[in-house]
Amino acid sequence: HPHGAGQGRTAVSRASSGTASEAGGDGTLQRHRGFGVRKAMTADMKIREIIDRKKAYLNLLLLADEQEDMIDRYLERGGMYVLEDDGVKAECVVTDEGGGVLELKNIAVEPDFQGKGYGKALIDFLVGTYRGRYSVLQVGTGDSPSTIPFYESCGFCRHHLVKNFFTDHYDHPIYECGAKLVDMVYLQREL
Repeated sequence: HPHGAGQGRTAVSRASSGTASEAGGDGTLQRHRGFGVRKAMTADMKIREIIDRKKAYLNLLLLADEQEDMIDRYLERGGMYVLEDDGVKAECVVTDEGGGVLELKNIAVEPDFQGKGYGKALIDFLVGTYRGRYSVLQVGTGDSPSTIPFYESCGFCRHHLVKNFFTDHYDHPIYECGAKLVDMVYLQREL
């Protein structure tokens, strides 16, 4: 985002035991405030990497992927980040899929704080963190009116479809916005 008005700073840190410590110097990233982000976020917002005890955030992970054994397939091999703004408000997990592709496997915002810019802030953080290391950020999701427009507003475009993904890989039907999810829609954006 080339718009520079109202820039804030987001401190990023690595945490090995669930404790936060602010990173200074090279660990500080720019975040654009006021560009597609509602005023609900505060200047104290921090995004930190979770190294150990990722399952401590299981309730949040389950908001985006409701079957724990599916989460287990990517959680430990993935990079996990939490967004804190007076408490943990959101999380995401990304994995290296090879060939320059970084995949967003899980992103969730606490229900009471959805629509306030936290999800977009995490995606902006991922783009800034991984640009130059990967060529594409990709996400797979159900074909739902609650998710596809969000990703498109974050710069993603539809790329391909995996037929019957949800019916083949989950042990129960998955519904979103009242519709049964069947196919996985993959969206991508360049980094």
